[in-house]
Amino acid sequence: MEIFDTHAHYADRAFDDDREQVLAELPDKGVKLVMLAASSLGDSRENMLLARKYGYIYSAAGVHPESIDETPGDYTDTLREIIASEPKIKAVGEIGLDYHYEGYDREKQIRFFREQLELARELDMPVIVHSRDATEDTVEILREYRPRGVVHCFSGSAETAKEILKLGMYIGFTGVITFKNAKKALKALDAVPADRLLMETDCPYMAPEPFRGRRCDSSMIAYTAAKAAEVKGLTTEELLDITCRNGKTMYGI
Repeated sequence: MEIFDTHAHYADRAFDDDREQVLAELPDKGVKLVMLAASSLGDSRENMLLARKYGYIYSAAGVHPESIDETPGDYTDTLREIIASEPKIKAVGEIGLDYHYEGYDREKQIRFFREQLELARELDMPVIVHSRDATEDTVEILREYRPRGVVHCFSGSAETAKEILKLGMYIGFTGVITFKNAKKALKALDAVPADRLLMETDCPYMAPEPFRGRRCDSSMIAYTAAKAAEVKGLTTEELLDITCRNGKTMYGI
């Protein structure tokens, strides 16, 4: 199987006790490539170091909307420096909007999202987009910038998926599609053509059934892919091969 986990967080504290062991074992479990998404400037640096250490790992650099309050005003200069220092950094992300919790400054989130989209345009890099409970603003801004990249961990409707596809972007799905209450996600998945589909874990989160509630890792994508393959009328191996090629194309690997 050609597993490409296009969105993972191995710098997360959940892997502090056994990170090296997990990452050393993944290739033996069929994992060919992993893209590390960043949540903060610190994550961006940690991802870079992991990409340097492991040949199959690539990384992204960016500031997640939940991290903007702890981020200095000159953060885009820092991101430029990080990206310029490592050729295995292939994307800006994850960036975007998250209106799920009360108290977040929406205007500040939008400013950070726009600034990082402008950075990606300047550097001619794809973006990894996070959007939670912010569909209208996310789609409006993506229409304005029309970046290359992916809307990851997609949780929107089939109609929203079609709007994102019109922009030429990819759509990533996690283990959520294996959950019993995943009807909306499965309808969206059905609307995404195979050549615009990516598989991801968002690990250590979003573990698929039968591992739901446990720490996730990239090898568990096989279960997510099996469900996606069922929807697409493909074998699991075919689905994984297609999505691996898609990820390599999008990230320029």
